[in-house]
Amino acid sequence: MTFESMTRWRPATGATAITLDGRSTTLLDRARVYACGITPYDTTHLGHAATFVWVDTLRRVLRVLGVEPILCRNVTDVDDVIDEAARTAGVRYDHYAAFQELRFDEDMSALRVPTPDHEPRAHRYVDAVIRLAGALAESGAAYVRDGGVYFRGRHVVARSRINEETALRLAREYGGRPDDPRKDDPFDVAVWQPAEPEHPEWDSPWGPGRPGWHAECVAMSVSTFGPCVDIHAGGADLRFPHHAYHSAMAEAYAGVSPYARAWFHVGTVLADGAKMSKSRGNEVLVRDLLRDHPAPVVRLAIIDRPWAEPWEYAPGLLDVAAARLEDLHQAAGRRGGLTDHSDIEQMRRLLGADLDVPAALDVAIERGGTAARVLTAALGLT
Repeated sequence: MTFESMTRWRPATGATAITLDGRSTTLLDRARVYACGITPYDTTHLGHAATFVWVDTLRRVLRVLGVEPILCRNVTDVDDVIDEAARTAGVRYDHYAAFQELRFDEDMSALRVPTPDHEPRAHRYVDAVIRLAGALAESGAAYVRDGGVYFRGRHVVARSRINEETALRLAREYGGRPDDPRKDDPFDVAVWQPAEPEHPEWDSPWGPGRPGWHAECVAMSVSTFGPCVDIHAGGADLRFPHHAYHSAMAEAYAGVSPYARAWFHVGTVLADGAKMSKSRGNEVLVRDLLRDHPAPVVRLAIIDRPWAEPWEYAPGLLDVAAARLEDLHQAAGRRGGLTDHSDIEQMRRLLGADLDVPAALDVAIERGGTAARVLTAALGLT
């Protein structure tokens, strides 16, 4: 059995099922996957890369299961953090974002992550956000005040099952401005933010301003896929507030619930005991890793673990991944046997059960032959 025949396989009857985070989702011939992409204000570090390598692995596994993924990965190129970084660099916000996006694309290419089917950029969807804001205000899900449009969000906290203290902390951390006096409630969020000095602005029925973060993603996802998606992917750190408000806003706009049939929240990468980030000074850049290690080694270090769990980066993990990859390649060089087909079926079942890459690798290394060759190609580890 070749890799091509493995990816063309479909069950004889019924739909294909994939389990994500313990929940089974049935799929027919296609899967609409929306992945929260980058906010291009900094160089790609391992924490960013882990999310997008896992999204690529999800994409590959869906093909192994006989489902064609249609991937939309957005670019949030209108954001306050970009404005601040651009001011520091002394350039326009859009020029700065475009340059950082180019560097991200180079890093993804080096990691053998293909381009998505759709790659909407927030600056091109400002008109869509304006229409979204108007529809939400007309329905009563949002209200207009002092040049802004605010989505009513207290119910979002309740359905997210986190306490208000944690929700307030996260709202402040992610720029939600819970103390904005124009809001009826601290958990309301801006669909349309009134204009402010040193930020880009566009005309709207309520005056000049710019889109809110969550509203940008709603506009891009709904414009691309319609009112709902099969799988929404992104880093686990985006679970609240971003994904929570995104889904609530999309459901309020379209009247379709749930917005996402399944969620793919990729575990956070830690360094020195804290989330990897530029602000903490503990980031590990993808370019530095690829200077000393081949791309398949870095990919394997990311995916040879449960996808939803946080993990701590240490340089020794790359040596472990290199040894594991060598075992896989040696196994691929062995002659296969009569059980090749059943080995591949077993790997397919493992990958379909919460993307259990470590268990599938164990089977491939133990059995060798065609099984190892097929998995190597399927996971982009050649």
